[in-house]
Amino acid sequence: MSYLVLARKYRPKTFSEMVGQEHVVQALTNALTQQRLHHAYLFTGTRGVGKTTVSRILAKSLNCQGPDGQGGITATPCGVCPACMDIDSGRFPDYTELDAASNRGVDEVQGLLEQAVYKPVQGRFKVFMIDEVHMLTNTAFNAMLKTLEEPPEYLKFVLATTDPQKVPVTVLSRCLQFNLRPMAPETVLEHLTRVLAEEHVDADQGALRLLSRAARGSMRDALSLTDQAIAFGSGKLDEAGVRQMLGSVDRTYVFRLIDALARGDGRTVVETVDELRTNGLSAASTLEEASTVLQRMAVLQAVPHMAAGVDPHDSEAQEMARLATVMPADETQLLYSMCLHGRAELGLAPDEYAALTMVLLRLLAFKKPQDGATTSTTAGNPAEAEKKTLTPAETAPAMTAEPAPQAVAQAAAPLPEPELEPEPSPEPPASPQSANHSAMRLPVRTPEEVAHRPLEMSDADPLPQADSDTFEIPVRNAPEPGMRTQAHSVNGHAALQRLVPTAEGEVWYQTVQELIAAGAINALVRELALQSQLIARDQNHWLLRVERESLNQPAAREKLRAALDAAGHAAQISVEVGKVMDSPSRRNAYAAAQRQRLAEDIVQSDPRVQKLMRDFGAKIVPGSIKPA
Repeated sequence: MSYLVLARKYRPKTFSEMVGQEHVVQALTNALTQQRLHHAYLFTGTRGVGKTTVSRILAKSLNCQGPDGQGGITATPCGVCPACMDIDSGRFPDYTELDAASNRGVDEVQGLLEQAVYKPVQGRFKVFMIDEVHMLTNTAFNAMLKTLEEPPEYLKFVLATTDPQKVPVTVLSRCLQFNLRPMAPETVLEHLTRVLAEEHVDADQGALRLLSRAARGSMRDALSLTDQAIAFGSGKLDEAGVRQMLGSVDRTYVFRLIDALARGDGRTVVETVDELRTNGLSAASTLEEASTVLQRMAVLQAVPHMAAGVDPHDSEAQEMARLATVMPADETQLLYSMCLHGRAELGLAPDEYAALTMVLLRLLAFKKPQDGATTSTTAGNPAEAEKKTLTPAETAPAMTAEPAPQAVAQAAAPLPEPELEPEPSPEPPASPQSANHSAMRLPVRTPEEVAHRPLEMSDADPLPQADSDTFEIPVRNAPEPGMRTQAHSVNGHAALQRLVPTAEGEVWYQTVQELIAAGAINALVRELALQSQLIARDQNHWLLRVERESLNQPAAREKLRAALDAAGHAAQISVEVGKVMDSPSRRNAYAAAQRQRLAEDIVQSDPRVQKLMRDFGAKIVPGSIKPA
């Protein structure tokens, strides 16, 4: 026996088998039960949502004879009487389907209407089904208007179209119109699960989610793609194989891009786009997937309590909940808008991947400057980064005269960096007078002396005493190209100043590190642990503090409590919202800044590097020094 495709094999044969169109099923069922039958029906909707299927079930309901041959009009056709079986097989003489896409002229319509004068041969009603009715010509529409308005009592019209806007209003006014809606991915997923269970085909939930999204609301498309996936996977559906078959973008790339944008990491954004190019993944699909993820993130940010209902077994949903706590809500909205408009820009660019890169980097250009993070805008221009990170006290040197050329040259000399240590408590901002006193006083030298001075000075050299002919400059100044990039140091210093170590913070840091190493926490729970500060604790209660209300979710608190209980810390957890000064994430940032500074010091003090800079004019590319 020949193989029957899933879309035909599992076509619903009764209203009870219909999926996702309850509003249409309820209306038709009540009409059939109460014998309130209209003479013309118009079913609209996208492809594969059940327009033809509903038409056939309606025809069976009107002509069903029952298993004993004594039945009448019913909302539950038996499926075993000759009328039901002939309609299912396409052999019933009183049920006629006309494809208006290929029979759109007036002659074809007149030929159909000529049959209307004859009573049914076997059934109770004649049913004329015209598919894609919007394809008929105006003359054909005009030819059927009179019969459509006043048909014989035994004749029913069923019209179906994917574009009701093209149907004349004179036809619309003569029909009962039902709009069959696109099906939700969850509805498609549930139906595919039942179908594959009956077919005894093993399938991953991740693979079914991909097929459900790829169907775009069409159940027929979903079943056709499932047929293709079964053939592709040799009788088994796995996520990797289905993703390869569909050519869809792995959401891991999208999560990586959004996370990098939230951190202001332009390098990771560019590298990820290069991976997409290498793997031949579509830039348009990437933006589409990003829009879907960002929309879900925006919902979680607007309604934080929805994060508690995230399926713990859905890793993608867990990751979206985590990203919703990392990226600010205004940036989420901005990036969503950029992704939507960016899809229209892809066709205008000579290279779609270049356009994708520009769309994503555009957010970094609009991103608010953050302490402890260097965006792509300032990373390429250390002088500009230096200006943006200077405090008002540093930008107000006591200068009463126009600077001489010697002074400009002198400002380019490298200056020793002060040691960056965590401060025990936040201090009030310094006054302008104290800022002036903190500025370094250097003697005025000739340009020739300054040109040879930088390579002779080291961090250990004492600073020269101030001469009578001096002027004041701030400690942090815009570096000369090729010299050490101070922007990273200033930003790192700002990050360290925000860390105020406490004894409870050390205990919490070690505890969180143990939980992460053991794999006891992930996603939103991990973010809660990293971003929180332990304020107080006793044997029965731990008090944590977070800065964002979105992190304070009951489900996340309960999972964190369970993880602590499993690690030997049996206590209740409560979370308050306030200023955080000592969290595991801040300690990690402190350690990273220390490693970065040490790496920069090692490179800058290397005699070979100094020789290259002195003899050949070599320059250190800003941002290129990375700790091992």
